[in-house]
Amino acid sequence: MAEGDPRLRALAHPVRLRMLSLMWGAPMSAAELSRELGISHALASHHLRCLDDAGLAELADVRVRRGGRERRYRAAGGTPLTEQRDGFPLLAEALARSLRERAGRRRAGEEGVTADAELWVEPELWHDVRGRILAAIVDLHEGAAAPRTPGTMRVGATVAAFPLTESTGPEGR
Repeated sequence: MAEGDPRLRALAHPVRLRMLSLMWGAPMSAAELSRELGISHALASHHLRCLDDAGLAELADVRVRRGGRERRYRAAGGTPLTEQRDGFPLLAEALARSLRERAGRRRAGEEGVTADAELWVEPELWHDVRGRILAAIVDLHEGAAAPRTPGTMRVGATVAAFPLTESTGPEGR
């Protein structure tokens, strides 16, 4: 069952999605994540363990700080959300919650891109557009810096584009 997949379960939690996004730009410890997300250190440690156990986060380094050892993690390579097919409704719900939360923090007066579409297009066009969307998201991830790095701006991006079944459901028949 897809909901039993540890990667999917880890991805289906909005706090873990945010943690992965933050760790994409630079390795972070549970303490750093707790401060950035406004959650307890214990909760950040729990979510970080879940991401590590699922293979979505990996130990980047261990630093000595204040006489203790600080374990810093980074997002594991690749784009873990791109190929999620099984259990996609669970992941879509987590993405929707994340989008609702981020929408409330949208900076007033700044440009963005918002689109919604249910279209019929030729397969070649779909494959081309899918590749360009993926490339744009990869560019954002590759350009990510540590949170609050001088000269950077915080952006949110949630994208889900996929082929649909041909039926429209009972109301469309």
